[in-house]
Amino acid sequence: MFTLPQLPYTYNALEPYLDAATLEIHHGKHHAAYVKNLNDVLPDKTNANLENILSHLNDLPEAIRIKVRNFGGGHYNHSLFWTYMTPQNSLPAKKLESAITSAFGNLDTFKEKLTSAAVSHFGSGWAWLTAAKTSLNIITTPNQDTPLSIGEIPILGIDVWEHAYYLKFQNRRADFVTAWWNVVNWTEASDRFGQL
Repeated sequence: MFTLPQLPYTYNALEPYLDAATLEIHHGKHHAAYVKNLNDVLPDKTNANLENILSHLNDLPEAIRIKVRNFGGGHYNHSLFWTYMTPQNSLPAKKLESAITSAFGNLDTFKEKLTSAAVSHFGSGWAWLTAAKTSLNIITTPNQDTPLSIGEIPILGIDVWEHAYYLKFQNRRADFVTAWWNVVNWTEASDRFGQL
């Protein structure tokens, strides 16, 4: 069975930038629902590799494909999202920073571009820094779609569903994204990039 991962920090650890109430609901209700619903759709996948499933959605029976994309993507995306944040200050490792500089000019320009992608994404979804073959890209995905489904590997991502920010920021998505940069776990992003 797929299981809800524990957060690597307490619900209030990201304050004042992200509030405990939102994090508790986001993790304990929204993410937990994705896990439950995924287990309902794929009860026989006890030891399944979710990355492999999401990378090969077209191999699934059509009757469950959309549910797996939504619930499996929700579980996968959120499992990453919790690790993309930390209460500790961190900086990108030299390898990742060099790649970002090569792709986007410098770290500040990259932040501006990912922020713009997150803020301007229409409706619910995600903004990502991804790796595809020899390049770093900034993409957005709707709903709970994952970069895996289009052959890209997520390095860093931000949830821009309203449930990620509405209690504290209401409709001010830009303020949420600005606050989120204060808790980015560059160590995790660097580790993910270093494994490529």
